[in-house]
Amino acid sequence: MLKRVGTRLGLILLVADVGLTALALYLAKVLRLALPFGVSLKGPLAFGSWFYLLVPAIWALAFLALHVYDPARALRYLGDAQAVWSAVTWATLVFAGVAYLFFREFSRLLFFYFYLLDLALLLGWRALLQWLFRLGLGRGLLESRRILVAGAGRVGQELGQAIRAYRWTGLELVGYVDDDEAKQGKECAGHPVLGGLEDVASTVSRYAVDEVVLALPPWAQEKARQVILALQALPVNVRIVPDVFDLVFIRASTEEFAGIPLVGLREPAIEGPDRVMKRFFDLVVGSLALVLLSPLMLAAALAVRADSPGPILFRQLRIGEGGRPFAMLKFRTMLVGAEAGERRLAQENGAGPPLFVKNQHDPRVTRVGSVLRRFSVDELPQLFNVLKGNMSLVGPRPELPWLVEKYEPWHRKRFAVPQGMTGWWQVNGRSDRADYHLRVEDDLYYIRNWSLWLDVRILLVTCVAVLRGQGAY
Repeated sequence: MLKRVGTRLGLILLVADVGLTALALYLAKVLRLALPFGVSLKGPLAFGSWFYLLVPAIWALAFLALHVYDPARALRYLGDAQAVWSAVTWATLVFAGVAYLFFREFSRLLFFYFYLLDLALLLGWRALLQWLFRLGLGRGLLESRRILVAGAGRVGQELGQAIRAYRWTGLELVGYVDDDEAKQGKECAGHPVLGGLEDVASTVSRYAVDEVVLALPPWAQEKARQVILALQALPVNVRIVPDVFDLVFIRASTEEFAGIPLVGLREPAIEGPDRVMKRFFDLVVGSLALVLLSPLMLAAALAVRADSPGPILFRQLRIGEGGRPFAMLKFRTMLVGAEAGERRLAQENGAGPPLFVKNQHDPRVTRVGSVLRRFSVDELPQLFNVLKGNMSLVGPRPELPWLVEKYEPWHRKRFAVPQGMTGWWQVNGRSDRADYHLRVEDDLYYIRNWSLWLDVRILLVTCVAVLRGQGAY
């Protein structure tokens, strides 16, 4: 549905992006000449007019290659802004390479002005466009689509609410058809049930429906088949919503294999260029942190060795991205063998959902261990996990296997991204928050709203919380 709506919007955005990028390049040239910064230019600014063709061409190719105009992103400002920032950064790097190889005299300060101006113009233009659409202006730019939902059950009503939320895009929910006589002639989620499934063809013709979406339960496959056959002769698009929401891990994908449609339910939530960018960020920041913190880690290792007998590092099996187990590293903060009683203690604490309640005065923790935990120094060896790729700097915390066995199906959505040293729920209370469902909700919020800037923000807040010793024990 959104693809049909988003095609026209994508073309509008593409033309505007190319034009605004050329404008940003011109304004950057003006600023370089007008502002008293940088090396004084003795001659005219080295700037060929062919840049106004080269740069927009690079930008158009980069934006198309990185799927910036995907309707799933283009119709949501936060997702669109993240995609634009990523695409502008990649396009700028390509432009820098071209300028270095063929035109080394290009002003670096002009280059910097151009990057900032381009981001400001493209993001500002999108914010203005979204604002106009939500005010009801400019809807003529988008294609109107009238939608009928077959099935007024839970899935159908959730779909109806989603369509209602996107009505500013031109989507209009006409109503439902359902065989439940108790629903016919009444309203479900604010929209009328216009008849039974056998009436779907006449309802489509009567209300000039453009799209029919089947949201029927799995046991109604034969009815779904009859509905599809009834619509064969009508000029209407037909879509199916698989009733597997409880099994979907954040996002689903569709592909075709040998002519057979496949729906992927456990796709990584961060992929493509975003995945590359997050991994690059982990490697650069993780390596830098390891170098800067190595004296502290050496002192912690010597303190652990002197305080109690046993190994310096503690390796514990945890569950990572996609449910894959790995060995997570920590400085040992407990007496040797203390971890064997964790499951028993969790049961004694009555931690119904999968939750291990930490005890601030746990007698198993050594003297040095309590200090390391207080300032989260015991977590620093996980930087090696980050560099190896088992973990990320930011993400949901990796869980113990025996706790994962107790997960409810929706809890497993937190494994859709790399598990992290710190995460969104840690900076919103850390160990002081005992409600596991709230923790999972925080993790899912992070997954749905991921951006590199969010990772940076979480890391900065984590550093402040660690220095205060807040919520860690």
